[in-house]
Amino acid sequence: MATHMTDMPQFTTDGEDSGSGNGGIATLSGPLLVATIGALDREMRDYTGTITRVDIAKVTAIDTVGAWVVVRLARDHGAEITGASHQAQRLIDAVGQAGDEEPLRPIRVPVQVRVPEAVGKLVVTSGQGSISSVAFLGELIIAVWHTICHPRRLRITALIRQTELVGVNSLGIIGLMSFLIGVVIAQQGAVQLQQFGAEIYTINLTGRLALRELGVLMTAIMVAGRSGSAFAAQIGTMKLTEEIDAMRTIGVSPIEALVLPRVIVGVLMMPLLGTYAAVVAIMGGAVLASLTLDIPFFTFLRRIQEVVPMTDLWVMLIKAPVFGLIIAFCGCFQGMQVENDSEQVGRRTTQAVVQGIFMVIVLDAFFAVFFSKINWI
Repeated sequence: MATHMTDMPQFTTDGEDSGSGNGGIATLSGPLLVATIGALDREMRDYTGTITRVDIAKVTAIDTVGAWVVVRLARDHGAEITGASHQAQRLIDAVGQAGDEEPLRPIRVPVQVRVPEAVGKLVVTSGQGSISSVAFLGELIIAVWHTICHPRRLRITALIRQTELVGVNSLGIIGLMSFLIGVVIAQQGAVQLQQFGAEIYTINLTGRLALRELGVLMTAIMVAGRSGSAFAAQIGTMKLTEEIDAMRTIGVSPIEALVLPRVIVGVLMMPLLGTYAAVVAIMGGAVLASLTLDIPFFTFLRRIQEVVPMTDLWVMLIKAPVFGLIIAFCGCFQGMQVENDSEQVGRRTTQAVVQGIFMVIVLDAFFAVFFSKINWI
């Protein structure tokens, strides 16, 4: 018989070691606990001999896991269990009523079934999300109408606070990003235009790209990642801690108190941030032009006034509020969709950023085609 530690459980059959493959009576001794039964469980699974009776009279301690192992051994060999104490018998009777019909590994559904099922779930989820977003938009429109009819319902303090968070606090990162974008546009444009001796047109390229497209687009992406995610996380956390339910209980509309100020700030701040980003990007291009192309800084800026049409500014000012509305809407909507699960806060925050950026890029492409059709180019 194999030698075991005294504080570890043992498994023997008819006085012989379990590896002999002989015997009709299996004897278990020692503590059958979740912390001690690991090695013994593998030994019992590998046993292939015949067992007619499982004797547990020498078991010193037993828990639910130990009782389950004893019951499984008896079931696998068609044996009876003897020598059980009152406590052990209660556990054995309890776990014996549980089924053991599930496979150790789940059955893998064939790919021809799994893929259509996943696509169907995605379609249903998308449909439900579309319905929820339309309903949320309706609530937002109603809140806007009530605020127009009763201006005192607008929360000025929340509006100022969100203006600080979305607008003022983002000036640094947006300014740095825009400056570097202007430098990159000017540098790459100059490299290509030098081949044709047309370095002067770097000013046209930098000015029009920064003012019409990249300034507001990169600002929208930055705001979506910075403020859109914050909207979703803040509202989602309030939804999770039942603060929004408490607001409804006391008669405060969460749409008016939480969503409307954020949406208004998003619509108002995006044109300002977009203009700021475009100006800083142009200054970045001017700095690079003065260092590498021998174009004086102020000459670059004066030339911008000549070559950049006012339609580019109007295009930017038309697109920016729409981008801000989309970003704020996606962030607030995803935050309001958080249910009783803390994991959903992170998931919804990610979805808010992804949806916001995706919708901004799609709308930017739409605006590009639309303004091209009306000859605003």
